Amino acid sequence: MTNKEKYKQAFSVLRASDDFSLEVNVMEKTVKRWKLNRIVAVVAACAMMIGGMTMAYAADVGGIQRTVQIWFNGDQTSATVTFDGNGNYSMEHTDDDGNVHYQAGGGVSFLPDGTEVPVTEYEIMEYLAGPDVQYEENGTVCVYWGDQKVDITDKFEDDVCYVKLENGDDTLYMTVKYQNGFATSPHRYLSPREFN
Repeated sequence: MTNKEKYKQAFSVLRASDDFSLEVNVMEKTVKRWKLNRIVAVVAACAMMIGGMTMAYAADVGGIQRTVQIWFNGDQTSATVTFDGNGNYSMEHTDDDGNVHYQAGGGVSFLPDGTEVPVTEYEIMEYLAGPDVQYEENGTVCVYWGDQKVDITDKFEDDVCYVKLENGDDTLYMTVKYQNGFATSPHRYLSPREFN
């Protein structure tokens, strides 16, 4: 007797029920499982989208926040700077006396074709690291750059002052308009007509 004949004899006593079809039941289970998997996948995708939007919204509300070391009136201090991604920033720091100081600003720059674009985080940080002019309550005017303090009160002529600042290998030529802004250049003094 061959193997084929032995199998026929062994399974000849088995009879399938007329109302039962193994192929149909397997197919129905597969379709149900596929539908369930599809529903689970859709629910998971929706949850991921909602979670992603919530995280993006939460990240966008506060902007990008950095803790940096800055010079404030000749003293180095920690400050928290928040960038909104549109060329604006806000900064908060506490001085040695425990007073909290707030500063905010922003701006745009222009591409060679005249297109206006928001300033970058790098440009803002470069500005914050640059010199600053402070007008004191007693009438003194001081320039601060890094750990330097230069009193320029008596250097104004026709409300304009020219100051050469040196910090290590860096040299800046600064033009100050009395209570009307200032400009710096590493190459030369800028004319008061070139800014503001």
